Amino acid sequence: MSPIDESKDFIPVRIAVLTVSDSRSLDEDRSGQVLVDRITAAGHTLADRKILHDERDQIADQLRAWVADPEVDVVISTGGTGLTGRDVTVEAHRDVYEKEIEAFATVFTIVSMKKIGTSAVQSRATGGVAGGTYLFALPGSPGACKDGWDEILSLQLDYRHKPCNFVEIFPRLSENQRRK
Repeated sequence: MSPIDESKDFIPVRIAVLTVSDSRSLDEDRSGQVLVDRITAAGHTLADRKILHDERDQIADQLRAWVADPEVDVVISTGGTGLTGRDVTVEAHRDVYEKEIEAFATVFTIVSMKKIGTSAVQSRATGGVAGGTYLFALPGSPGACKDGWDEILSLQLDYRHKPCNFVEIFPRLSENQRRK
C-alpha cells in the first residue's frame, strides 16, 4: 500500500455514483452500494446516486450534468464496461472526456489480473477528466468495485497520499480555461 502523510489533513471530495444496468433497481444495486459504503466510510461525501439503463446518450448526458454541477468533484460509474453490444458506458465516458487517464485502465487491469487472471481482459475500466471533474468507469461486479476503490481510487482521492494524488491537482484541472 502507498504511504499516507499523516501530517496533512484529509480533504473530503464530493462523489456521484452511477450504476448502469438494464435490470437492477436501487434495492438490488450491490455494486453501487459497495461504492457508496466505501466512499462514505473513507470520509468523502456522496453527492448523488443514480441508476440508468445501458443507453449511451443518457449516460453521457448524466455525466455532463454532473460535470456541470459545482457540487460534484468525481463521478464513479459501475456497469456497462464489458464487450457485449449493450455495454456502452466506456463510449459514453469517452464522449464526455476532455482528457483520458489511460493509466487508470492499465492499473485496473494489473489489479484485476491478480484476482481473476486473464479474465481481466474482458473488462474495460476507464478514467478521464472533463470540466475539472474526474470520471471513472468500473465494471459492474461488486468485486471489481471493491478492487477499483480499494486499490486505486481510495488512494488517489486521498489528499494525503504520497508521492502524488488526484486531489492535489484539482485546482489545476481547468487552468487552460483561465488563460483564455
